[in-house]
Amino acid sequence: MSTSTSFDLAAARAYFTGLQQRIVAGLEALEGAPFRRDAWERPEGGGGVSCLIEDGRVFERAGVLFSNVLGANLPASASAGRPEIAGRGFEAMGVSLVLHPRNPHVPTVHLNVRMFAALAPDAAPVWWFGGGMDLTPYYGVEADAVHFHRVCRDALAPFGAQHYPTFKRWCDRYFHLKHRREPRGIGGIFFDDLSAPHFDGAFALTRSVGDHFLEAYAPIVERRRDTPYGERERDFQAWRRGRYVEFNLVFDRGTLFGLQSNGRTESILLSMPPIVKWRYDWHPEPGSAEARLATDFLIDRDWIALESP
Repeated sequence: MSTSTSFDLAAARAYFTGLQQRIVAGLEALEGAPFRRDAWERPEGGGGVSCLIEDGRVFERAGVLFSNVLGANLPASASAGRPEIAGRGFEAMGVSLVLHPRNPHVPTVHLNVRMFAALAPDAAPVWWFGGGMDLTPYYGVEADAVHFHRVCRDALAPFGAQHYPTFKRWCDRYFHLKHRREPRGIGGIFFDDLSAPHFDGAFALTRSVGDHFLEAYAPIVERRRDTPYGERERDFQAWRRGRYVEFNLVFDRGTLFGLQSNGRTESILLSMPPIVKWRYDWHPEPGSAEARLATDFLIDRDWIALESP
């Protein structure tokens, strides 16, 4: 977290809007159809653009959101750990996406890159960056997991070799369903409160994460989208999607911030999958392809160690 005044809201805003447009163009190429564009405004200040597709050939539901929200008072979720900035105004902006594919062999994916500034007329702004991306497969494939983590590592490599293992561990801790005692997926990278070494450095790292998203995810979609599946696989996908909903509604800080700051509810809840199932105390048959997700993928693994030389 920084109190430096050497930050540039206009540059951040231009990057995030451009990133949304580039990612949507890449996903439209995969889908073979355009996304719907929905611009919205917030009465308290700011607004955003929601780009989405529902009932698509590749993506059953996908949302790529840009938001730039302004307010006179920080929500409790933003200042709970920072009492010194309570009562300030704020400006928050970024790109967030969740893609729920139709084919159960294609993983769900999440990306978020953002900047937050706490503002007061008689004090220097306090700003920081955050974000990351993580993968949630239903039928795990080691090659896909290795590829995703390798791109995450490569996105961070120019800024120091220490970042990938640190941000991977952070991701594993954050995307964990405490009440289930299980991870949401195979992780990726996650960071928050980033203001070091200075604005340009923190902004550059955040940009690199956003810029590497399509490289991390699109090849997996291309490899798996035509894999045959039936009712069994769709049923398991719907059951596992329930875990995704539980995490987003109970633990996700972005969802909580958006709702507490009077964001656009329809856009915030675009992260929810369209078809979900819950069953009472159900478990996959031991040794099945469905059980292998838990035994081989939803565990602490060093995916980079599996990379081919």
